[in-house]
Amino acid sequence: MSVAITSFAIFAASQVGTPGPANMALLATGARFGFRAALPFVVGVALGKQLIIWPVGFGLMELSARAPWVFEVLKYASAAYIIWLAWKVANLRLAQGRSAQAAPGFAAGLIVHPLNPKAWAMIVGGFTAFVGPGTSSFTATATIAAVLLACQIILHPIWTLAGDRIARTVAGTPAEPYLMWTLAALTVASVLFVLFAGRTATPMFGGGT
Repeated sequence: MSVAITSFAIFAASQVGTPGPANMALLATGARFGFRAALPFVVGVALGKQLIIWPVGFGLMELSARAPWVFEVLKYASAAYIIWLAWKVANLRLAQGRSAQAAPGFAAGLIVHPLNPKAWAMIVGGFTAFVGPGTSSFTATATIAAVLLACQIILHPIWTLAGDRIARTVAGTPAEPYLMWTLAALTVASVLFVLFAGRTATPMFGGGT
């Protein structure tokens, strides 16, 4: 047996390409610091998902069944962290941020997905819905890791570039604070959706993608 690669690729692209905590972070980082300055952060975000995929593929799902409270705590701690980041985004001003501070780097991007409930739900959903019985752990994990990384390489820079282009239009204008509060609100909404609206799809977080 094997992985349903085509179906999973469509699923992965739909998840990686739609709004969620990571994409909102990419959008906000591109808006605040510019596309080029944000690229190390983008690379970190893309590779950070691998820190979830491989442990899940090699047995972390068993732990979720034996000690579900661990992942329940992780879910809400992750959500709290992302909401805190959203608050910081809401109070940023683009011109000030580009001149006064360095952009977050590779290491900052690397922890985004491990702290992102949507990423965990998406990955667990990939293993449970698209991997055939009898598929080896290595084959399943490597396939899912490769497909998700390919989607991220294409789609994450697009979100970052979109933030940069939006910022060039609104920086220093009366619309700027409204943009930043909108980005923050979308980030919070995406977290709340994962926590509460998608509860029926995946077992690890009691919720879906």
